[in-house]
Amino acid sequence: MPTDGQGLTFFLIVAGVFGLLIGSFLNVCILSWGVDPKESVMRPRSRCPKCGNRIAWYDNIPVLSWLILRGKCRNCRQSISLMYPLVELATCIIWIYFVWLFGPTIAAVRAAVFFTLLLGILVTDARAYIIPHEFTIGGLVLGLVLTAVGGYILNGAPGMTHGLVFSVIGGAVGFGILWVVGWLGTIILKEDAMGGGDINMIAMVGVFVGWTGVLLTIFLGALVGTLIFLPLTLMGRKKLVPFGIFLAIGAGIAYLFGTKLVQWYAITYLGA
Repeated sequence: MPTDGQGLTFFLIVAGVFGLLIGSFLNVCILSWGVDPKESVMRPRSRCPKCGNRIAWYDNIPVLSWLILRGKCRNCRQSISLMYPLVELATCIIWIYFVWLFGPTIAAVRAAVFFTLLLGILVTDARAYIIPHEFTIGGLVLGLVLTAVGGYILNGAPGMTHGLVFSVIGGAVGFGILWVVGWLGTIILKEDAMGGGDINMIAMVGVFVGWTGVLLTIFLGALVGTLIFLPLTLMGRKKLVPFGIFLAIGAGIAYLFGTKLVQWYAITYLGA
């Protein structure tokens, strides 16, 4: 594996291009999964959401085509959402960052896949109030596979120790905690208190960050949610915001800074 500057630059370029392509596909997934059961990520081909006209390959180049067309459909000249290039650019940055951080390794792929999944969940839940099983269950399987392939090489990654057994325990703990919370909430409130998508999502997160990371994710998700909801409630502008958004933010923080946060807490409050 090249470790010099030129070698790393090459892999960063490859990661950037790959990230743009993955981001383009992620847009398709966000628009298709869970929104319309008749839609799929393969068919029909990309179309303008306003006029239904098929988008040619040269108008479907990530980020670049949107800029060239000035955010408008070539056929009907109606505006095309800024979401498309932003998702593509964000995914590109994710892949470049983790390859820069870990080099061209399984650890980089694992981290980039996790954050790509979190991005897809965040945007889909914000748009459609749903967390597709393809992101959660599919992500859980991907996480286990990447963990098994990477083995103990991943011990240097941020977050917790990523042995396969630890990942399985993390997924089980995450699923169990939110399932119990949802069950108790349903009994108390006499209505569904926790969506199945949230429960599956935290199980997927647990596979990537371990059981300690799961606890941190739930805490941070609740904290961020409170910081957003409380001012809105006090101003009389309470608005329903999907919990998956906050869990995605919490999971990202837990993955990047989980070890340091847990160590800081242990030293400061437990004297460990």
